[in-house]
Amino acid sequence: MSPGASPAPPAAGAEEGEALVVPAQARPAGSGRPAEPAQRYPRPVVTELRLSAFGPHRSAVFPLGPLTLFAGPSGSGKSQALAAYEALAGLGSGATLEEAFPDPRARIPDRAVPDAQRRRGFRLGCTVDGPAGPVRLDLAVQVEPTLRIVGERLSQDGQILLATALRDPGRRSVQAAWLTGGAVGVTRAPLPDDRLGTALLPLRVAGSTAGQRQVLAAAEQVVVALRAVFPCDPRPDRMRAAVAPGEGRLLGDCANLADVLRRTRGECGTRHALLAEAARTGCAGSVAGLDVRAPAGGPVEAVLDRGPGRPAAELARLGAGELRFLALALVLLTGPGVLAMDPAAELLSARQALTVLADGFDRGLDGRQSAELLRLALLSCGRGHIRLVAAVGEGTAAAARDLPGVAMVDLRA
Repeated sequence: MSPGASPAPPAAGAEEGEALVVPAQARPAGSGRPAEPAQRYPRPVVTELRLSAFGPHRSAVFPLGPLTLFAGPSGSGKSQALAAYEALAGLGSGATLEEAFPDPRARIPDRAVPDAQRRRGFRLGCTVDGPAGPVRLDLAVQVEPTLRIVGERLSQDGQILLATALRDPGRRSVQAAWLTGGAVGVTRAPLPDDRLGTALLPLRVAGSTAGQRQVLAAAEQVVVALRAVFPCDPRPDRMRAAVAPGEGRLLGDCANLADVLRRTRGECGTRHALLAEAARTGCAGSVAGLDVRAPAGGPVEAVLDRGPGRPAAELARLGAGELRFLALALVLLTGPGVLAMDPAAELLSARQALTVLADGFDRGLDGRQSAELLRLALLSCGRGHIRLVAAVGEGTAAAARDLPGVAMVDLRA
């Protein structure tokens, strides 16, 4: 198969009449992964990202830690890697393929040659670790001639829990088979070819057998980790204007920063004070605090308190780097309740780890601002509730390479 050709379903393993290679009961003693300390990952987290025929990436495997920075020259695939992670997060939250990949042809390698059926596509996948142990999700996506999932596999310890395959190109569905256990062994049913089957399993599996419970635990762990993702790319041009008061949940472009500062000032004085302290490092001039102007029924405007006897500075007057710094610092110091995201409602926030995706993390920042954001990231990620996956320039990468707690992914064009 030529690089970039639409891949066959990844171990969709099940021709009609062929059962998945899984026992119905729990795995025998001594099998599976080596013993690890109990609750090594008490919260579901993505620990590995895999890409094949996706942009410049060929059979790439990226380990992900609490704080992971992608570095490399322009065109090396930093943004593509983060886009793949964001797409998986969207699919895990119930998005369709078209929503997760608004421009899927941009993900196919430039020199990819279609196969005999004129198909092209890519593969992507991840490993999610957590209370259930490491679980692998692998996905094969056909882009041409039509965008659709042609194969999906959910597995654990080499055991296939869910496998789907495109059997009839004329139908907008894939044939799925998942572990059931007991006398049935495997359940087969069609699933949509534009949605992640793993995210649909909790609605399809009753959990009445040991096999079903294993499938549910693995699928729910993957979905929880993928839904707890916040892609963030602050847009200073949208952050300068006063905004209407709202519910105070930060948008991905941070355009409503002023409204969120209004909320944090009133509801979380400790975190607001930490943000003000960071602003003293990241913003030019004296900074005594962060304040908001919110007349009754009017728009909310954020300002820097310059101290006694000095006029406050509206955020509209700040530089682009200062605005990006404030927005990213706020994200790192807060949690899902203050971000415009939809984590798994059935699980307490303390049992989930927020993952922030930031392409161009240090874009427009000077060395002092980048260093302060790294300090905040290490502080927040070290507590276990927040993870950061970001693409950075060479200056930030050079400063971060020797820092304990930073996992560097160096890419080459």
